[in-house]
Amino acid sequence: MTSTVTTARSTDRAAELVGEMAALPAGHPERRALRERAVEAWLPLARHLAHRYAGRGEPTDDLSQVAFLGLIKAIDRFEPGHGVEFTAFAIPTIIGELKRHFRDTTWSVRVPRRLQEMRLAITAANNTLTHTLGRAPTVADIAAHLRVSEEDVLEGLEGARAYHSTSLSTPIGQEGAGTTLGDTLGGADRGFDAAEARIALAPAMAALNEREQRIVTLRFYGNLTQSQIAEQVGVSQMHVSRLLTRALATLKRELADAG
Repeated sequence: MTSTVTTARSTDRAAELVGEMAALPAGHPERRALRERAVEAWLPLARHLAHRYAGRGEPTDDLSQVAFLGLIKAIDRFEPGHGVEFTAFAIPTIIGELKRHFRDTTWSVRVPRRLQEMRLAITAANNTLTHTLGRAPTVADIAAHLRVSEEDVLEGLEGARAYHSTSLSTPIGQEGAGTTLGDTLGGADRGFDAAEARIALAPAMAALNEREQRIVTLRFYGNLTQSQIAEQVGVSQMHVSRLLTRALATLKRELADAG
């Protein structure tokens, strides 16, 4: 009984501190001290609300800091003249700050707010339907409960997968194998670049005359030297050099125009 009376008195005094602070003008010298005392007096409320959101993947200390921020905002914004008790104003403000924290900072991949809200609605519906149906609800059950389409539910479930991410260092396969998730990811395949180059080069080659095409082919596909090409074509090595230079300039121009 004594404990209850003491708690009630401390709560009344905490409310009085907020009221006294709010009654003072912004530049009053006593306002800062009253604000600090009010924040300290209402810290237990902020901690209590933060603990309600514990166990959802966020450190308790982080949640407490978010709740403290919400408390400070509530104290700074409270206006006694509106006839509302401070607790009735502070609790929604602190809870709103906690929900905003989960919405804006805890997703591994940023998804639209619509999908974030759908995830929360699906979670709540799943808990309710599991209790009322006595089994795990289906997508159709959840859609009917939320009055949305099954496609919306499936999209929300897919979006929920972005809430948590998996490290690329996560071991996979048999224990002790040393294989991680990152080892299974593909890398850049240089063959694609070569294939694209060959596809782009074919129309450009058509702009060369027959002898130029032969020289380019022997040089870059046959890997022959200019002297070896000269022997096959029947011209001097110097002439091969000039023809090759002209052919490459033509190819470069054709590829630039195509690009």
